[in-house]
Amino acid sequence: MHALLSRLWHLIITPYEPDGSFTGFIERAVTQEDPRARVTVAVLAPEETRRVFGVDVGRHGIQPVFLRIENRSSRLLRLQAVTIDPRYFTPLEAAAVSHFSISRRLSAFGALGWLFLPLLLFAPLKLVTAWLANHRMDATFRQRGFRLVPIQPAATAEGFVFTTVDLGTKVVHVRLVPLEPLRESIARLLTPANAGDPADTPVDLVFTVPVPGIAADYLDRDLSALRPAHEVESCSADDLVPRLEAMPAATTNAAGSRAGDPANLVVIGDFETLLGAFAARWDESETISLATCWKTVKAFLLGSDYRYSPVSPLHLFGRDQDIALQRTRGSINERLHLRLWLTPLAFEGKPVWVGQISRDIGVRFTTRAWNLTTHRIDPDVDESRDYCIEDLSAAGRVWAAGYVGGVGACPANAPRRNLTGDPYFTDGKRAVIVLSPTRAGRASEYDSGHARC
Repeated sequence: MHALLSRLWHLIITPYEPDGSFTGFIERAVTQEDPRARVTVAVLAPEETRRVFGVDVGRHGIQPVFLRIENRSSRLLRLQAVTIDPRYFTPLEAAAVSHFSISRRLSAFGALGWLFLPLLLFAPLKLVTAWLANHRMDATFRQRGFRLVPIQPAATAEGFVFTTVDLGTKVVHVRLVPLEPLRESIARLLTPANAGDPADTPVDLVFTVPVPGIAADYLDRDLSALRPAHEVESCSADDLVPRLEAMPAATTNAAGSRAGDPANLVVIGDFETLLGAFAARWDESETISLATCWKTVKAFLLGSDYRYSPVSPLHLFGRDQDIALQRTRGSINERLHLRLWLTPLAFEGKPVWVGQISRDIGVRFTTRAWNLTTHRIDPDVDESRDYCIEDLSAAGRVWAAGYVGGVGACPANAPRRNLTGDPYFTDGKRAVIVLSPTRAGRASEYDSGHARC
């Protein structure tokens, strides 16, 4: 009886019940420090979002990111929210898209009223409580949002920045800009002796935060077992290039009997650095399952985007890829695919990965796939290879870059073909990217002969 009365009461009113005391997400927050600031970041899971804000903003494509910033400098610091997400939502914007729809609730209430006619007498109450709930929601989002005002020296500011949704891994780039009075700022610009003061440079901290929600393909891959410490082969700058050129020229099928797409990429860096460098601009791939296959089919039929669609397996070193990443555009039929395999090599103590990258430009019929369709790749595979360098350089995550041989050249008038029969041509080189662990890395330099290592 109590449960029934509770249901009826919730039908009559519009409840809004955020939990203002919940701070459980702080337990898994990540903190980084700089001489001028201490920053703590946590990305809310969907159930935490519902508890903190009383509504599921995730279904509207919004993901709250908690920030706590302690200003340790002698200057004002201001957070640049656009470096966290150039498409961020303001608190009231996030609240507005989450508002209870008064018309929809009244129509549903009215439909129920045909069964329980006396309940229609409470329709005005439903209208008023929905209006009040939306006002409370606005106040909650404003109160808990991070205020984009200068942070005073020795002060601490905290709150939520409302970003677009990312699953698997979210990269949060926190940039704090030092501020000073306008008169002093102009004087500093006009006085050459004052130029280049390190105190004028922004504080840049990059966080790579795991976010639940997808079954990324690399989660069931034990990288330490693939590369035991006693099998690691350290390479000097002199012997790295010949070792890279001796790597397999192309991927294969599972049996190793047929060649596939060219192995046209090398990435050097720890797994965490790799994930942090790519995750801000690329998406992880989910494992192949009935659920993810169904999502892929729906995206294909509707011509829509599925950011984490599984990637078909290719093989190197007797196994399929250790990690797959992708960058989608308008639909699932247009994306860049990147597959990486961990090698036994190490350079400057960092793991060496060999990979394959290509650009999907459409879909075609084939008898070589179980679903009779396959993605058609751009035959100019060098373009997608070079895009990878340019993309990571734009993100400031390239310490060095260049090219080595090893793939074997083939011209456009005599192309090779991959496992599904798509033609491709190449200059025969593979790109080599040495990742910077932070955005402070040096700009990449191109060298047609070898990688600058």
